[in-house]
Amino acid sequence: QVQLVESGGGLVQAGGSLRLSCAASGSIFSINGMGWYRQAPGKQRELVAAVTSGGSTNYADSVKGRFTISADTAKNTVYLQMNSLKPEDTAVYYCHANLQRVGVRFSTNHWGQGTQVTVSS
Repeated sequence: QVQLVESGGGLVQAGGSLRLSCAASGSIFSINGMGWYRQAPGKQRELVAAVTSGGSTNYADSVKGRFTISADTAKNTVYLQMNSLKPEDTAVYYCHANLQRVGVRFSTNHWGQGTQVTVSS
């Protein structure tokens, strides 16, 4: 079993900052990459940012220059620092991990339960 536990969501005014955290735990052999997705009401889930085990990062164009993803590999934890938040950033943010479980030969995708981020204008 693998669990992704997110924290750090909340309500913030436009221009403010929030930091999301996601810790992966369980029978993990290795993590290939972790990231953050978001889903706003009536919209599809979209990639916000991702980081590979090698440290490569990828960002949605809408958050480049404002959000920063980082990882602590020793803690199997990924962070998303969100600055200069806009009302259009309002969404449920989901943590994602692609990893290999102990005793399993292939990699699998796992999701957190989601954390609400609301940006007021």
